[in-house]
Amino acid sequence: MIPLELKESLTRAIKRAQRHGDLPAFEMPEDIPVERPKQEDMGEYATPVCMQLARLARMAPIQIAEILVRRLDPPTFIGTVETAHPGFINFRLADDWLTAQIAPIQAAGESYGQLDLGAGQRVQVEFVSANPTGPLHMGSARNAVLGDSIAATLEAAGYEVQREYYVNNAGSRMRLFYETAYARYAQALGRTEEMVPIDGYQGPYMIEMGEQIAEERGDEFLCLPREEALQELGKLALDRVVAGARKDLALMGIEYDCWFSEQTLYTNGQFDTIMSLLRQGDYLDVHDGAVWFMATRLGGAKDEVVVRSDGTPGYFASDIAYHYNKFVERDFDRVIDVWGADHQGHVPRMHHMMQALGLDPSRLTLILYQLVTLKRGDEVVRLSKRTGDIITLREVIEEVGSDAMRYFLLSRSPDSQMEFDLDLAKQQSDENPVYYIQYAHARISSILRHAGAVDYGPADVSLLQHPSELKLLRRMARLPEVIHLAASQLAPHHLTYYAYELASDLHGFYRDCRVVSSEAEDSALTAARLDLVRACQVVLKRVLGLMGMNAPDVM
Repeated sequence: MIPLELKESLTRAIKRAQRHGDLPAFEMPEDIPVERPKQEDMGEYATPVCMQLARLARMAPIQIAEILVRRLDPPTFIGTVETAHPGFINFRLADDWLTAQIAPIQAAGESYGQLDLGAGQRVQVEFVSANPTGPLHMGSARNAVLGDSIAATLEAAGYEVQREYYVNNAGSRMRLFYETAYARYAQALGRTEEMVPIDGYQGPYMIEMGEQIAEERGDEFLCLPREEALQELGKLALDRVVAGARKDLALMGIEYDCWFSEQTLYTNGQFDTIMSLLRQGDYLDVHDGAVWFMATRLGGAKDEVVVRSDGTPGYFASDIAYHYNKFVERDFDRVIDVWGADHQGHVPRMHHMMQALGLDPSRLTLILYQLVTLKRGDEVVRLSKRTGDIITLREVIEEVGSDAMRYFLLSRSPDSQMEFDLDLAKQQSDENPVYYIQYAHARISSILRHAGAVDYGPADVSLLQHPSELKLLRRMARLPEVIHLAASQLAPHHLTYYAYELASDLHGFYRDCRVVSSEAEDSALTAARLDLVRACQVVLKRVLGLMGMNAPDVM
């Protein structure tokens, strides 16, 4: 990693300057920042550390910068080092180092940019986990894209990742779902007196499900005692909803390693275990007929119900048992839950829960995301065209495609609200960033097809000296840093920016440099440029893959 090596070189330069008396003795700063300058003409990297050292050294920042440059032994990938007011040190990559990256990129292939940041730590990413009471709607789409891309980025950074879907198949909501399914099934068979519960699920999808079950199973469930029928038919309806979620998510290329049943927390004893542990830690209290988790003893603003007055476990009870299962029974080093912004108030209680279980709260990360507004141009879309009801995930995928959905939903940080323009997502023009990026990959494929199997001789990459060639190489060399940034910050939206910039540099290179020439005297340059575009294709395909998108050869 270039920034890490630059930090090490700067640390050595500071110590060397102190030994030679150029700088006074002071304690080394905990971190030496190395960042990307906002202006490209200032180089690829810069450090403002001299401004930080000015107070310690009692010297002007620019004077410290000049001292450090004299004492610096820059890494081999650095071409020039310059100072800039008021005290920056700017670094430029060496052209010969850039061109030398072409072969390693091609050799790395799909593993280009792979890091060892995670050192094999076991991380679970739990995402979507919508209540299994109906088809997935657009509210789950951003959750799905964020969770899957975070998981992919962590894998690229050297973590061992498990993707998990938590099936909330316990509690009062499931009872209402079962009763609704039974009512719609009975109505489909002519039992008009059967009523859907007032708080039941009114969507047309429940009517369709009832009709399907009636057609397939006849009056089988009407012949059973009602409670037995509720449980058997309800389980059948639940399985259909979960199967539908699997299919919809698979349309986006999302596959889970584990579909975890909430109900097993009670049948397998985790709930009893955590209640025992909380009692032993004196974190439970009984009042108002309910059992409470005493979060206030851990600094919480209020206590939380774990068992209601009617004897049924509350939602928080399942949360505690589920995370006990994750951390203690399955021994994940770290857990990442992707939740909607409406769960903001749940964050403190989850950290208090970790403390009560004797676990380090920093091992649990909650990613909260804002909802998405669907638009067609300037018009907000609120209801399904087909049913006048919820807009399902499948509807949007069928209209704009998985790639467009994934890119647009990933293109903003989770905490920012966003608008998804359906019309823009379908455009086949440069105004659509998805088309623009994927066309860059298709353009490379077209170049390579045009070159065919012609032997242009060995590739002398030192011939690549045009500014557009070097600009493209600089961008290609950045992917490991982008992966590091996205993984360490759990912020995969950085991938979308990088992909767009890489595509822009490729299109600029294509505009400025003729890749394949029929002139014999240009064969060596043709060979070098073909090597460059092959390497760029590797990088483009890699970043598209991390976002869960296709890399088409033809558009």
